Amino acid sequence: MATRDVVEQFLGLLAAGDPDRVAEIFADDIDWYVPGSAALPWTGQRSKRSEVADYLRTLRSNIVPDKNVDEVEALLIDGDHAILLGRFTRVAKSTGRTFAMPIAMHLQVAGDEIVTMHLYEDTLKVSEAFAE
Repeated sequence: MATRDVVEQFLGLLAAGDPDRVAEIFADDIDWYVPGSAALPWTGQRSKRSEVADYLRTLRSNIVPDKNVDEVEALLIDGDHAILLGRFTRVAKSTGRTFAMPIAMHLQVAGDEIVTMHLYEDTLKVSEAFAE
């Protein structure tokens, strides 16, 4: 499957909201990185497919899912690498604060699976939204 096809399948699964189905598109061993802090339990590194669904569940339990706005502005493909440029808007469940920011996501595909997912976002803005 082509890189674009795998990435578009990933985005579709994310939009459908089933964490277990999203995890299925990842390889067993992955390089997953979402910068942040210990105060934000969904941030950090992960290295196994089995951790993807838990990440999504943890994130979902800390935000107001029906107020999510995810905008994809561009999807750039170079071989097995994909760069997604867009914008996230979230509401922190614990504080009720809304935060919006531009994001970039780097995905790398091997065969029909994603092996790398690095998310680049405004970690200060996220931390401030959740600060009590």
